[in-house]
Amino acid sequence: MPTFASFLNTFTMVKDLFERIQNNKGPLGKWASQAEGYYVFPKLEGELGPRMKFHGKDILNWSLNDYLGLANHPEVRKADADAAAQYGAAYPMGARMMSGHTDAHEQLERELAAFVQKEAAYLLNFGYQGIMSAIDALVTKNDIIVYDVDAHACIIDGVRLHQGKRYVYTHNDMESLEKQLERATKLIEGTEGGILVITEGVFGMSGAQGNLKGVVELKKKFDFRLLVDDAHGFGTMGPTGAGTDEEQGVQDGVDVYFGTFAKSMAGIGAFVAASEDVVNFLRYNMRSQTFAKTIPMPMVIGLLKRLELLRSNPELKDNLWKIVHALQSGLRERGFDIGKTSSPVTPVFLSGTLNEATNIVMDLRENYSIFCSIVTYPVVPKGVIMLRLIPSAIHTLADVEETLKAYSEVAEKLKAGYYENKSAVEVNA
Repeated sequence: MPTFASFLNTFTMVKDLFERIQNNKGPLGKWASQAEGYYVFPKLEGELGPRMKFHGKDILNWSLNDYLGLANHPEVRKADADAAAQYGAAYPMGARMMSGHTDAHEQLERELAAFVQKEAAYLLNFGYQGIMSAIDALVTKNDIIVYDVDAHACIIDGVRLHQGKRYVYTHNDMESLEKQLERATKLIEGTEGGILVITEGVFGMSGAQGNLKGVVELKKKFDFRLLVDDAHGFGTMGPTGAGTDEEQGVQDGVDVYFGTFAKSMAGIGAFVAASEDVVNFLRYNMRSQTFAKTIPMPMVIGLLKRLELLRSNPELKDNLWKIVHALQSGLRERGFDIGKTSSPVTPVFLSGTLNEATNIVMDLRENYSIFCSIVTYPVVPKGVIMLRLIPSAIHTLADVEETLKAYSEVAEKLKAGYYENKSAVEVNA
């Protein structure tokens, strides 16, 4: 017969935290044993560029965010190397507020602010944490966030930090945004709160531009501030490359502009630009910057060189768009669905199962020597396969033709059912 002590023990037992982790690897982790090293965490070797090595084979690479081809630009490589030799990789040590502040950091901020036509800018050590921390700093529990449903994971995580109300609107749907603004305005009237709308300049999966012009137009009817994450638009969009808001002619209507260095600038880190008072507030209130190390000097010096090249060499962006137009028009002419992209991001949508998707990617990599990213459910609906191509200024028209030919052949194989069998793909010697 159970004792009273054993009875009580059933209510005081603590579940081992790691038991859940061991039994549930997560939506991506559950595929690790089959996918790791090939479909996820692949190792691309050699100098960054359109031609690299994968599993010992030469491949045509469409999976780098080096839009302007600056990663291996000789002037960039020299600036990076010279700065590393002069300062080392660690300098300056500490967070900006404590001991990580230099004249070079301030110079880069001034030049970035002028480039995107804002009063001031603030460097961020990482893009993902930076946008999260900016959102967290800009709003209080009294404020309301309204954001696009297709916003990037970093925005979603930033919104999750918000202790107040948040409303989501249908992707790029201004009627839906207007309804949510009406809802937010009614709730907030007479309180101390305000409204922050968040969207993206270029949506990184679809390549569609955010309807910034439509959002800014709604400022005539509603009181709100606008934060735009332009990670894929900075350096690629607009007459000068200053971003998607420049492309759409609404720079003055964007209150807080966020750009990353991890795409067109071929680096790491990010920046936020706004009016001087807003930037000063963020400098003292962004927890991800107050309590974390600053961007190291070699990267800052290298970014100054990258920005100089971006501003003074318009042919970099021109070359990018030459490749973009050739690739996207070629895909459309061959009957491929590339969605609503109006940016360099080039998704190719096919219909098929997860098994077919993995076989297509294996066939492309092993038999056509083409490397691109694969996107499946839950990022896209079930039954949809997305092959995501990222063109760069250093791709060639020959690269485009090679890829179009391969995609046409793969599409025919998919249509004929070649990829249905789990072991359908034969690797050519």
